[in-house]
Amino acid sequence: MTAAADRIRALAGAQGFALFGVARAEPSARATEMAQWIADGKHGEMGYLAEHLALKQDPRGLLDGAKSILVVADAYDATPPKSGRQGALPPSGRFARYAHGRDYHDTLKKRLHALAAQLRLEFPGAEFRVTVDTAPIHEREAALAAGLGWIGKNTLLIHPRHGSFFLLGALMTTLDLEAAPKVETDHCANCRKCIEACPTQAIAQDGYTMDARRCVSYLTLEHRSPIAPDLFAGMGDWLGGCDICQDVCPYNQIAEKHPLPVGLGHKPRPEVANGAALLEVLNWTEDDRRRVFQGSSLKRMKLEMVRRNAVIAAGNALKKTGLPTLRQKIEALAQSTAENPLVRETARAVLADLQSPPHGT
Repeated sequence: MTAAADRIRALAGAQGFALFGVARAEPSARATEMAQWIADGKHGEMGYLAEHLALKQDPRGLLDGAKSILVVADAYDATPPKSGRQGALPPSGRFARYAHGRDYHDTLKKRLHALAAQLRLEFPGAEFRVTVDTAPIHEREAALAAGLGWIGKNTLLIHPRHGSFFLLGALMTTLDLEAAPKVETDHCANCRKCIEACPTQAIAQDGYTMDARRCVSYLTLEHRSPIAPDLFAGMGDWLGGCDICQDVCPYNQIAEKHPLPVGLGHKPRPEVANGAALLEVLNWTEDDRRRVFQGSSLKRMKLEMVRRNAVIAAGNALKKTGLPTLRQKIEALAQSTAENPLVRETARAVLADLQSPPHGT
C-alpha cells in the first residue's frame, strides 16, 4: 500500500507535522530489556510504566487488529533563552525547552485527531487510535522503526540531520501499510558527550539506558518525594526538565544548519521561556503556578514540586552568590510549621548541604 502511505504522508504534512514515517505494529525488540529496567527499579516513582509493561512490550493490545503505526514529529524551538541561566541576577531557574510553548499533548493530539478524521473518510472501515505520550506505547522505538532516526546513547531519538529537539506522536491503525526503511546505523559511534555531561550520571557508562531515579528531568517533573541531597548539585538551576544531554549532542549542532519548521503551538512563551526568579517561585501560591503554567505541559507539576525544585536551585545559587535574602527565605521555609512538608524538609536538607564541606574534600 505504498500509494496509501504516500497519501497519508501528504495529509500529515498538511497538518504541519515536520516528520512522518510508518512502522509495523509488532512486539517490541526491547521487551526483555524493558522488563529488566522495571525490575531494577530504574523507573523510580513512575508506577504506570510497570502497570502497563505488557502494552509497552506489544502495542497491538491498544487497538484490535492493529497492523501499522503512523509516527509524526513536531519540532520545537531549540534556541537557548537569553535569561533563566545560571549566574543571572537575581538568581533564576529554567525550564526545558520542550515546555516553552503550548502543551504538546494538546498541540499534537488535536492535529492527529484531525488526521485520523481525514483518514476515516479516505479509508472507510479502517480503525485508528491517537497516542501522544499518554497511552503505553514506546513511541521512540516506533519512530526508530518508522525511519525517523536512531535511539542514541542519551536514550532519545536522534535524526541524522535534524537532531533531537522534536516531540513524537503516533496514530495506530488497522491499515496494512509498508513500513519505512529503518535508520540502521548508530551514528553515536564513540561519542560520549551526553554521558560525560549528564550532571547526575543518570546515563549508563556505555550509554543507551537511563536510570530515571538520577535524571534531572524525572526528578523535577515526575518524582514527588524528597530528593536525595547527593543529587542537589547536579540539578543546577533546573526547575522543570533538563536539556543538557541534548545541548551537547553534535547532531543538534548539525540540526542548526537543517532546521525543521517550528509550529505555532511550539513558539516559546516568555513567562516560561525566560525562566523564573527563584525568590519569586519560593513565594508562589497556587494561583501563581496556574497563571505561569496555564496551557503548558508543566501544568501537571504540583506547587510543592516546583517550590521544592526552586529550593534546591536556590541552594546551588547560594554556593555562588551568597545572596542574603535567598538564604533567609530558605531558613524561613525550613522553620515554618505551616509550610508544605516536602518544601520544608527540602529546605532543611539544603541548609545542611550548604553547611557541609564540598563533595570530594
